[in-house]
Amino acid sequence: MLYFMKTTQKKLPKSQIEVEFELTPEEFENHIEHALSHLKEHMKIDGFRQGQVPLKIIEEKLGQEALLMEAGDHAVKHVYYDYISQNSLEPVGQPEVQIMKIAKGNPFLFKAKISVLPEIELPDYKEISSRIKIKEVFVKDQEVEDGLNYLQKTRAKFTIKNEPSEKKDFVEIEYQSKDINEGKIVPDKFILGQGGFVKGFEENIEGMKAGEEKEFTVKFPALPAQAGDSVKKDLAGKDVSFKVKMISVQKIELPEINDEFSKMIGEFENLDALKNSVKKGIILEKNEAEKQRKRGEILDRICETTEGKNSFEIPEILINYEKDRLLENLKQQITQNIKISFEEYLATTKQTEDGLKENFSKEAEKKLKIFLILKEIGKKEKIEVSEKEIEEELNKTEKYQKTEKFDKEQFKEYTKGAIYNEKVFKKLESFSKI
Repeated sequence: MLYFMKTTQKKLPKSQIEVEFELTPEEFENHIEHALSHLKEHMKIDGFRQGQVPLKIIEEKLGQEALLMEAGDHAVKHVYYDYISQNSLEPVGQPEVQIMKIAKGNPFLFKAKISVLPEIELPDYKEISSRIKIKEVFVKDQEVEDGLNYLQKTRAKFTIKNEPSEKKDFVEIEYQSKDINEGKIVPDKFILGQGGFVKGFEENIEGMKAGEEKEFTVKFPALPAQAGDSVKKDLAGKDVSFKVKMISVQKIELPEINDEFSKMIGEFENLDALKNSVKKGIILEKNEAEKQRKRGEILDRICETTEGKNSFEIPEILINYEKDRLLENLKQQITQNIKISFEEYLATTKQTEDGLKENFSKEAEKKLKIFLILKEIGKKEKIEVSEKEIEEELNKTEKYQKTEKFDKEQFKEYTKGAIYNEKVFKKLESFSKI
């Protein structure tokens, strides 16, 4: 439909715009007629077949006010989407619509508050990317030795022992403390002397046999723990009592690292061949880490320069969505890694869900700025992701897609975003070869 309406656009804070629309009486009449036609197809009235009810009866049955609201709803949707398309806007979420004037034979007035993606003035990202070079990676002999030692541990032989536990034994314990995890029993397994417990804990259980129980007190260090570890901060400098039960003690026997060991690990002719394989693996890991470091530096420099050129605000709706996403990720990590419920975590750390979400504000804003800058670079470089590329990537995760809570459409969008970002990064990396 061709519109001759008047529009007035006003910029608002936080990347919002407010648009006032005024349709002529003739234009609005078209929407009233459409509303009547739509109702004629779907309205059921006794004595008439569906779709055969006269328009006059529909109008009388429905009432003037209800008909106008139906027409207004239709007008808002069509006018809004046409305006978005004609002005190449990228709205975020649904608009806030307010009808200002609606009456038959009169102009139809409404306004819409729209959150839109901000306009970003990019710096010379090609020049910035060209200045950041990849660093050559090196592998030390000790790193190869550490790799061999790790492989040695994977082939260790474990033997149950009834004697007192010693350092380097593999122990399984249960412990509890009124100051930790609400006094609940915590199971754990580790190599004695390498468990990473507070000083004095492992020394106290050394010498215990399977089935024995022991109570002791350990003083936590006075220095505050790392940021974010609220439980340890609460215990800093305190004497904490533990009750420990030794479930089992196993002696660890490590195989000798030689040619025979190499053949046991894989199809390696001798120890030198295994060492070369370990070294190649470390080089691959380091090269990947260096690639990510370079990408991070390129992105940081572009972001810094972009923010220096223009200060763009991110729609509040996007920030709230990202904070919700970060909070959901935290919940999953807590249940999977710490093995306690989110409610228990909140009680232990003395925090609230709203407080945690608010703590994500800066991180959410930074992630969104990166997303928007990458998106803008992709537009400038005409980067696209085809359906074929998405399907090929989805096929690699066929096994994962069979999980119970899998959302295919959501995962498809995530996959598309990941491919898009990878293409943008590769494009940025290509400029360093100029």
